[in-house]
Amino acid sequence: MHTPTEADPLFLRACRGEPTETTPVWLMRQAGRYMAEYRAIRARADFLTLCHDPALACEVTLQPIARLGVDAAILFSDLLVPLEPMGAVVKFPEGGPEIEQGVTRPDDVHRLRTPPAADTLNFVGDAIRLLVRALPAHVPLIGFAGAPFTLASYLIEGGGSKQFARTKAFLYQHPAEAEVLFDKLALVVADFLRLQIDARCRAVQIFDSWAGALDPEDYARWGLRYTRRIVDAVRRPGVPVIVFAKGTGTYFEQVAQTGADVLGVDWTLRMDQARALAGPGVALQGNLDPCRLLGEWAPLQAAADRVLDQAGTTGHIFNLGHGILPQTNPDQVKRLVDHVHAASTARRSRA
Repeated sequence: MHTPTEADPLFLRACRGEPTETTPVWLMRQAGRYMAEYRAIRARADFLTLCHDPALACEVTLQPIARLGVDAAILFSDLLVPLEPMGAVVKFPEGGPEIEQGVTRPDDVHRLRTPPAADTLNFVGDAIRLLVRALPAHVPLIGFAGAPFTLASYLIEGGGSKQFARTKAFLYQHPAEAEVLFDKLALVVADFLRLQIDARCRAVQIFDSWAGALDPEDYARWGLRYTRRIVDAVRRPGVPVIVFAKGTGTYFEQVAQTGADVLGVDWTLRMDQARALAGPGVALQGNLDPCRLLGEWAPLQAAADRVLDQAGTTGHIFNLGHGILPQTNPDQVKRLVDHVHAASTARRSRA
């Protein structure tokens, strides 16, 4: 079998839509609470310390690589890290993230700063540089950031939300200030992703985790418009840009208009349907429901095989439709990764 090299890692070839000898695999939140190794580090360092300490971020990022045999690493950090230099206070208690000094009224938008990422977030660049030296040559590193709507929702809601009522009310009641907010967030996110690319991330992913809270018209204005701006701003030769807008299966063709090289797909849309909606020249990533990992092996294997069958053998990166859940058994994850590699290789040999 062909052994991927630094020049042509399996993951990057799949991002480019090139033929691959097997389907590459990486998993969102592949480093995290489901691993005992991660919990051991968390026992001596809080979450923000892990994000801010380059050595610890590097150690946690590396944990799943050898254990799982995945084909790409993703930097251990958090979507909310860029909000701190903007003036927000970010906390991570056990119940989930909390934002103080965010956006509760229109005037707060003008208080938010947009300092250069190199001046305030270079600890992320330092972690990336450590990882580039530590990772195997055939395992590229993915950087990431949140999309403006998702980041704005945290700033306005003060944390997570189910209805996003405060966020939507702000968009509808104060559209001019909302545009200023989204302009600032797009600037900060693009600058942050460029910092990660300059530090030698081989690909970047834009997470719009809460995009599915928007209807198609609002997504066009508050999701697509700004994500496309970021994609255009960070595009570099040889560095794929992935856009994952969760919950957008009913208007996935709009997500395809972001200009991303790769589109993430959640479990609410079949991969073959996503392929038809995305059009030619775009790779797909996804889309197994992470809850499948909590069940028995036989139905999990069948679900993984359906993803492979629907996605085809070219231009597909196997992933979950969202992040690994904390209660997942790592041995089940390893078995899934091994199966995807073996089953996708066998499919190619039969073609």
